[in-house]
Amino acid sequence: MKTSDAATEITRASKSNLAFAFIAMSGARRRDITTFYAFCRVIDDIADDNLRDPETKRRELARWRQSLRGEFANEPALARPVRQLILTYPITPEMLEEIITGVEMDVDIRRYATWDELRVYCHRVASAVGLVSIEIFGYKNPQCRDYAIALGLALQMTNIIRDVATDLKADRIYLPAQDLARFHYDEEDLRNHLGDSRFTQLMNFQAARAEKFFADAARLLPPEDRRSMLPAEIMRSIYHALLRRMKLDNFRVFEKRYRVSKLEKSGRVTAQFLTCFLNLRRQTSV
Repeated sequence: MKTSDAATEITRASKSNLAFAFIAMSGARRRDITTFYAFCRVIDDIADDNLRDPETKRRELARWRQSLRGEFANEPALARPVRQLILTYPITPEMLEEIITGVEMDVDIRRYATWDELRVYCHRVASAVGLVSIEIFGYKNPQCRDYAIALGLALQMTNIIRDVATDLKADRIYLPAQDLARFHYDEEDLRNHLGDSRFTQLMNFQAARAEKFFADAARLLPPEDRRSMLPAEIMRSIYHALLRRMKLDNFRVFEKRYRVSKLEKSGRVTAQFLTCFLNLRRQTSV
């Protein structure tokens, strides 16, 4: 299988909202963002694989770090097209290494004491992904980088809220201990799936944090880059809808897995295309 086909297959199999957003792209940029997403998926799967021991995970992630600097024997299958991204766009090995460092945190760290600690993780596994993505999308205004950072934090916090029960099964708790203490809700309550008023207050607190970053992203997106950031805006729309759905349903994350249907995603894609079109018309008529 060609590496490009392998990247496409990895992306398709993930059934990710991010992969869904690629519908807004075509040509070389779509191929390249698919390669980048496959890279993110592969290294994340290494960290999450229960069949690999921690030392094996670290060794495989180290091989990926090495591959970013140059070719070597028996390197990861996608290494060459990933290196091509570094040659094609303003992407440095350090930008990709930060994402590897982020997923590597999942190998050893299973609890976070404070939001400041968790924010470092969120930046590495989400905002750093956004910073690479916008280089592939292409942008004019440097403020787009601040947009990518804010949006990454919003998306990751939404993921953390949605995946509380799933992460708990893997003995991972991303809700900061400081926040649990604030609402007098502890790990034992979490393990007992207590969805009482304390839990609802705790989750509303996390959702408010995510909402702030969604608002920051909307404010920071430069008008001249709305077209190129269309895939990111599709992501923002889908994940914001997911967050609001969980909030309206009092965060019943122990009982159900929240999703946005394909039909609703399609509607949001259409809405973002229309918004982009109207903004472009408005700019050209001024």
